[in-house]
Formats: sequence, C-alpha cells, structure tokens
Amino acid sequence: MRSFDIRKPDEVLRASIREKIDNLNKPKGSLGMLEVLAEQICMVQQTLTPQLNRPCHILYGGDHGIEREGVSVSPRDVTWQQMNNFTNGGGGVNMFCRQHGFKLFIVDVGVDHDLSSNPGIINRKIANGTRNFMYEAAMSEEEFDTAINIGADMADRCKEEGCNIICTGEMGIANTSPSSIWMHLFGNIPLDDCIGIGSGLNSEGVMHKRNVLGKAVDKFNTLLTADSRQWTMENTVLATRYFGGFEMVAAIGTMLRAAELGMIVMVDGFIMSACMLAASHLYPHVLDYAIFGHCGDEGGHKRMLELMNARPLLNLGMRLGEGTGALCSYPLIESAVKMVNEMNNFANAHITKYF
Repeated sequence: MRSFDIRKPDEVLRASIREKIDNLNKPKGSLGMLEVLAEQICMVQQTLTPQLNRPCHILYGGDHGIEREGVSVSPRDVTWQQMNNFTNGGGGVNMFCRQHGFKLFIVDVGVDHDLSSNPGIINRKIANGTRNFMYEAAMSEEEFDTAINIGADMADRCKEEGCNIICTGEMGIANTSPSSIWMHLFGNIPLDDCIGIGSGLNSEGVMHKRNVLGKAVDKFNTLLTADSRQWTMENTVLATRYFGGFEMVAAIGTMLRAAELGMIVMVDGFIMSACMLAASHLYPHVLDYAIFGHCGDEGGHKRMLELMNARPLLNLGMRLGEGTGALCSYPLIESAVKMVNEMNNFANAHITKYF
C-alpha cells in the first residue's frame, strides 16, 4: 500500500482561533457545534479566515461477492441500474449536489456490468465485483493497491480544480456487510451489535446475514495468530482488503489523500463511516480532517461514530447512502465558516463584553 503523509494540524494557531470565536458578539459557546466546526475548519486550513471552495462529491460504484449469499434484499443489478440513473440526474445524490453546489463525479471501480458506453461514468473498473469473502479474500493485494490509488487520484483531480472540501459516497449492493465486519473487528464490538437491516431485511434476513458474516469472520480469524490480533497497519490492510468492496477501498484512498492535501473530508453514513474507521486505523490523524455529516438509521452507526469520538451534525433517520446525509449537512458547514468570517466582534460592535 502507498504511504500517506497525514499530519496533525499545527496547534500554534488554535489559541488565536478560539480567541476570535469567543470574541464574536454572542455569549461564549452559544453557537454550539457551529463554533466547534469553525475551529476545526480554521485548524485544517491554518487560517483565521477559512473558505469553502469548489466542493466536490465522488460516488464510487462496485459490487460485492458476498451478495451471492443472500445478505441483501436488493439484487446486484440495482448497482448498475442506479449508476446509470445517477448520470441522468435522477438520484438523491444528484438532487443534493445540485442544491448545495457540489460537482459530482460518478466512478465505476467494480460494478458487475459494462458501463463503459455511458459518458457520464468515469471508468476505473478493477474487476466485475469483488470475490465472495465467505470463501476467500474479497480482493488481492494488487487490487487493493489499485483501489487506494484510484481514490487518491480522484482527490488529486478535485484539488486541481480548486476544491478544498470533498465528500465521498457509494453505490454497492451488500456493502453494509463488510462495514459491519470492519466495525466488529476494528471496534472490538460483538458482531450482533454491528449488523442492521441494510436495504430492508426482515428479522429472518438479519439472522441469515448474521450467520453468513459470522462464518466469514471465523474463517478470517484463522489467518491471524493469537498474539498478532492487534490492528497494526499490516493487519488493518489485511482485514480491509479481505472484506472490503472496491468502492469502499477507493473511498478510503480519497479520504487519506484528501487529508494529506489539507482538505476537509465530509463523511456520510454507515458505509462511509466504516471507511473512515478503517482509514483512521491506518492513519489516525485523518480524523482531524473529518466532518461527520449525520448519524444514520442503520443499526450500529451511532456506536461506530462513538468509536471515533465523532459528533455528527444531523440525525434525520436516513440510511440511503450515496453520500446524501453528508451533503445535507453542508449548509451547517457553510454557516460555521460565515460565522467566523462575517459576524462582528464585541469591540467593533461597541458592545460590552460581559464574560
């Protein structure tokens, strides 16, 4: 796997940032999370006057071998059908990108269908879906590296267009399964607490999904010796490529490269939070650049966020994926930036500072 130079933002400026926010003409702390957001964005950009420039959203598509085990109520054909739908502007992700001024990139990294004739889809296909991790690793080391590099390349492309805030989303039937396993492994949380209904499983379907994923995890654990079950970079990469989807690993590549470039990384729901969880096990300081858009309705998402000490901006009961929950949170990020740049302070407003 390529290496990334992700550094914790320099702390030198933090006191000045806090002083500026505290001296805006409001009671100290009265704008709550907007103040927290503003401080984080100032720290990422290392400035007292942050800006949001040319926001981009990258949606990666890929199919999963584990779908063959009946762990999703949706058939894999939905992946390619939705990818085409996105290019026609008809998806939830399209609506929110239009609303909030995001440039949308739709990238095929592993859809089990030929989408090469659709000019609206960037063709970076690695294979027609991953292998079935019930029996073998979902992807090879080479495929994993390729997916990471594709994600990093897309972050570079956005940066070259002047973007400094990036969002990722996904389209891939059955991708809640690897997400649940990553949560179980990296968070040391019982698997039962990590599995939800996905795209709409009933209780019987959830039980079947639990049995399938349990068997897969048991098989994977035989690859680790008793004294090596620590999440070193080597073991994290192994678990990530063993269970992950191409669209998920590409998103990790985007998150890591964006943080390396000093960009703000918006994080969506259960799937993308799982990707950020994996990314943070590889490079912990990536979390300094992450803004978590929402707490979704997928079982376990709240607990996954707690693993990263994340404070999501919204809780709307969403579980669509595609990056939609993160996109919905963008106006709050804008408000935080406007607050720190446009709100007057006590001295200029001739208001007595009373604290």
